[in-house]
Amino acid sequence: MIKYMRLEWRKLDRLNVWIELSIYFIIMMFLPTFFINVVLPEYGQSFTQAIELNSYIQMGIVLFGGSLINHVFIEQYKNKTMALSFGYPISRKTLFAAKIMFIAAAVFAASIISFILSGLSTYVINLFAPFIEGPLSTADVIQYAGTMLTRSLLITVISFVPLFLFGIWKRAVVPTIVCSIGSMQLPNFSSFLHVHPETVVAVLAVLGAVSLTASIATAEKLGEV
Repeated sequence: MIKYMRLEWRKLDRLNVWIELSIYFIIMMFLPTFFINVVLPEYGQSFTQAIELNSYIQMGIVLFGGSLINHVFIEQYKNKTMALSFGYPISRKTLFAAKIMFIAAAVFAASIISFILSGLSTYVINLFAPFIEGPLSTADVIQYAGTMLTRSLLITVISFVPLFLFGIWKRAVVPTIVCSIGSMQLPNFSSFLHVHPETVVAVLAVLGAVSLTASIATAEKLGEV
């Protein structure tokens, strides 16, 4: 399985992927500071609240997952390399599982790195130009570590929401990206739906898991070129 995951990495235009990731990381590093100073100053009342805000900001990595679905599935269908992949000595279900695991590993790693970079940058900026009230405690650090791990797992699963319908069945780039944007933004508009944002995140995670399951279960049928 690891061999096929590495093969998926070699198929990508790696320079463009690194450039895309760098853009995400740079934006995420400064978004918490921007939002607390300009948009939502109430989240600067404590590090606990700043951590909560950052957990929703990091949902932006879901868009990276949508981009990978485009590269790993849609583009390979369109440029006929998917047909070559079907010649591997493994079942299509296993092939799809390898592709999905590759995307999941990349999104999870990107989310962890983004959390670390944004946390460090927010802390350093706050040292020189304080905008978060109170000191950073050990409890805050532990909370941040726990939030980083759990949210990164949720982000990884949510990033697969468009996989089955738009990535494998319809093989449509624009709807895939639009669905990813909607998934990452929906928790921010939960107040208009009169539901708690974490409820929205949980529903999106369930949808992502269903999309994953359907993608592998129907690989033999919908995997046709």
